[in-house]
Amino acid sequence: MSTSICPCGSGNLLNACCGLYHSGHPAPSAETLMRSRYSAYVLGLIDYLVETTLPVQQSGLDRSSIEQWSAQSTWLGLDVESNEVFGGQPEHAFVTFTARWHDASGEHSHRERSSFVQNKGRWYFIDPTVPLKVGRNDACPCTSGQKFKKCCAGFFGH
Repeated sequence: MSTSICPCGSGNLLNACCGLYHSGHPAPSAETLMRSRYSAYVLGLIDYLVETTLPVQQSGLDRSSIEQWSAQSTWLGLDVESNEVFGGQPEHAFVTFTARWHDASGEHSHRERSSFVQNKGRWYFIDPTVPLKVGRNDACPCTSGQKFKKCCAGFFGH
């Protein structure tokens, strides 16, 4: 691991880059978390992908589909377009990126603007494919203690 280049595109060695986060260190930013999640897809680290998704959404993830996509794809690269960080407690961010891969049906490219929230010192991916049953006046699922409408509501579904 120490001599391999990190798949996230940083040019750094894996153990000095995303490998740190895969081994349990909290990612210092939403962009770093997003890059480490891309690397986790490349490396087949499905537990990491689940653990870095907003905890209330983790049980709704299709783990077998994630594992299958990870294993059956040849990952071709990641390009980060932008990183928008919004202050406040908890802190939120959008990261826009394009991931490229090849699978049995050909070469693909996916551009996405992902949402992230930081809570209790850790960044989490807000997965738009996992629906939440939460009303605007309910407690926010990120466990910030705020109402959903005042916290994460604007970051779901992007």
